[in-house]
Amino acid sequence: MPLPRGGEVEGGGRRRIGGGDGDDDEAWRRWAVLVATVWIQALTGTNFDFSAYSSALKSSLGISQEALNYLATASDLGKALGWSSGLALLHMPLHGVLLVSAALGLAAYAAQYCCLVFLNPSSSLAIPYPLVFLVCLIAGCSICWFNTVCFVLCIRSFSASNRPLALSLSISFNGLSAAFYTLFANAFSPTSPSVYLLLNAILPLAASILALPAILLCHTHDSHLQSVPRYDRRVFLGLYILAFITGIYLVVFGSLNTTRAAAWVILTGAMVLLALPLIIPACSSCSYVDTHSIDSAHKPLLVGNHLQNESNAVMEKSMEQQLQGSNCGTILDKGRLVVLGEEHSAKRLIGCVDFWLYYTAYFCGATVGLVYSNNLGQIAQSLHQQSQLTMLLAVYSSFSFFGRLLSALPDFLHRKVTLARTGWLAAALVPMPMALFLMQKQQDGSTLAVGTALIGLSSGFIFAAAVSVTSELFGPNSIGVNHNILITNIPLGSLLYGQIAALVYDANGQRMRVTDNHTGMIDTMIVCMGVKCYSTTFFVWGCITLLGLASSIVLFIRTKPAYASTASRSTLNPRGKGWPERAEVTARRGGRGGGGGGERTGGSTQGRGGCRIVWFSPIPTKMGARPGPAHPA
Repeated sequence: MPLPRGGEVEGGGRRRIGGGDGDDDEAWRRWAVLVATVWIQALTGTNFDFSAYSSALKSSLGISQEALNYLATASDLGKALGWSSGLALLHMPLHGVLLVSAALGLAAYAAQYCCLVFLNPSSSLAIPYPLVFLVCLIAGCSICWFNTVCFVLCIRSFSASNRPLALSLSISFNGLSAAFYTLFANAFSPTSPSVYLLLNAILPLAASILALPAILLCHTHDSHLQSVPRYDRRVFLGLYILAFITGIYLVVFGSLNTTRAAAWVILTGAMVLLALPLIIPACSSCSYVDTHSIDSAHKPLLVGNHLQNESNAVMEKSMEQQLQGSNCGTILDKGRLVVLGEEHSAKRLIGCVDFWLYYTAYFCGATVGLVYSNNLGQIAQSLHQQSQLTMLLAVYSSFSFFGRLLSALPDFLHRKVTLARTGWLAAALVPMPMALFLMQKQQDGSTLAVGTALIGLSSGFIFAAAVSVTSELFGPNSIGVNHNILITNIPLGSLLYGQIAALVYDANGQRMRVTDNHTGMIDTMIVCMGVKCYSTTFFVWGCITLLGLASSIVLFIRTKPAYASTASRSTLNPRGKGWPERAEVTARRGGRGGGGGGERTGGSTQGRGGCRIVWFSPIPTKMGARPGPAHPA
């Protein structure tokens, strides 16, 4: 049976990789898909610009501040329905799910735009508040659907060794959505809050249509990932440098007060930076001649029974020694993961101890940082730092973006630092309690800026790294459902931590009449001034993040043997770099085809001496199907 294009099996069962036009087409296909996910992520973070039009929406609907806060929470509550995108992927193609996401966002934000522009509280056509709450919920759900599409695109298009780099890069740009929308608003109508709702409805749809050709080129499974160009790492390094430059550009120019013409120039520059990733892969590939190597997740193994048994024995002994050395007894042993990338159904996921440790670490870590950013306006006001609010928001946004970029550090340093990804997750949580306890002790402008930067850096790292952790621990094919189950902690944390802050704030505040500088509207609300407003909140949040840190450390200890077993297997059977998502080794003696060339049958190749070469493929053809070892035809 002929082998796939670009490779052949030589005598003795060895595989020789060849290049050709098909390899170049394949490279451009996956880079086009990655750039498409970057565009989608950059223009679909529509929940980050709520504060830009919230006051106008409140006036148009004639609602209280408390009711407005519920609308802000509705977007987070929409993430509780994000798991539905994983189910949709089981029955719809990727481009269909993408277009449905765009349609949901278009309908939700168009309805809010109509409320703001055409309706008022006394109008007979005024939209009921429950309906507005519902459309905010749908808008939040559409964001999760967009995210799921991008996750699956990266998983299907990149090998196991490069997949985390692709995911981190794509997710990082979601943190810059607010900056991009600000540039668009300044260029079109800088004085109209309603323009943000119009942009929220149109830009995600435009990005989806623009990305559609690349998405249609995406493979439905990863069987094409048989060889990986060696310049891939260089391309990723160039893309990350370009992303860093884009972040600096938006931070510097996005906060400037400019004329309409200057705003258009700045917006054009930002769009050019978004388009540049299409050029970097071409420049890097042209400088290499020998461009391909066998990927770690697909490189064939030629093993006999004796080598397989030796491999299993070494791994089991290594795992036993690590568990005994921990002196933690059955607490760290019971129900722990043994194999990385093993598929978990939703039912199995809920019953997994490691998942709940992971859930707690996220709930008591990154979600606290998200709630902190939502309360940053009141925090700055209470400390007489209202004039610095724009700067503080820019600090949080930029450091959150840079934290997302840093989540790729484990993949760039995997040769020098062999720490499991769950260990990096625990390390990323360390700055958050430090920042909160620091602000609880000393509340001034400089401390607030430093604390905001640390919280943004920590939460941004976790947001981006969590996708790769979910894929490694619970399987790449189930990520559409499993990761959306994980982020149900965000609306729960938003309600719980926000309520804690509100209770402390109201208990120490006074009722005052306040005039909104933008709308001129006079409102009666409770205002708290001084360090007493958030000292208790910072202390409680700090204790909660300590719980998240402890949970992440336990998760790291429990999953360390699984990562170690993968490393041991990679050492015994060298297959290149990176963490394989799932590896199955089979060997059989006395089979057919004892000749030199080898015959490719049913996902494996019969080599010399009756040993069977297994082609590793962590993602099966059908989404949601549980992968297994390759069996002979």
